[in-house]
Amino acid sequence: MFNKIPQDPSSLSKQKKQSQMSSRKGHTIKRLGGYLHRIIPIGDRTGKVLYFAIKPLMVELKPRDIMQIIVGASLFAIPVSFTEEAWQLGMVLPLNNVLGILLLSLVFISGFVYFNFYRFNFRNNFFNYFKRVIATYTLSFIVVALILTLIQKCPWGVNNVLAFKRIIIISFPACMSATLSDTIK
Repeated sequence: MFNKIPQDPSSLSKQKKQSQMSSRKGHTIKRLGGYLHRIIPIGDRTGKVLYFAIKPLMVELKPRDIMQIIVGASLFAIPVSFTEEAWQLGMVLPLNNVLGILLLSLVFISGFVYFNFYRFNFRNNFFNYFKRVIATYTLSFIVVALILTLIQKCPWGVNNVLAFKRIIIISFPACMSATLSDTIK
């Protein structure tokens, strides 16, 4: 039986607002161990609460999430970065198509993050949503840029446009795997 949830006094007023808003939906939001959780009472037919289901509410971007994004981006960036097809695609594709891939990456990340983290809490976490989307793509971009630079496939100073095109092309699968690994808790 779950009786009382410890509270952090520094975030009590914010928690009260969240609890008041979410208690109308039959659940409350509390901070446990530094992370927000949705606490859903489970009761019997008479309305007596038998126990509480606790589900992590992943709306804040924490250092653990950043590490998961970096590792997830590396999972796909490493094998794709070593393929000659990706390098050639950077040379062949026009810049408008590559920018379309960048836009498509951001749309996919935005949709996935919205439906997995923020669908029911978007109004209160609008800034956190955009922070997570931008952080996911930016960290994926940096991981890919680092890998391509280390294997000398980013011609910095010689052809910067080609370097950015290759990074954007390989960032597409890298940011997808980064987004997926961010959902693991």
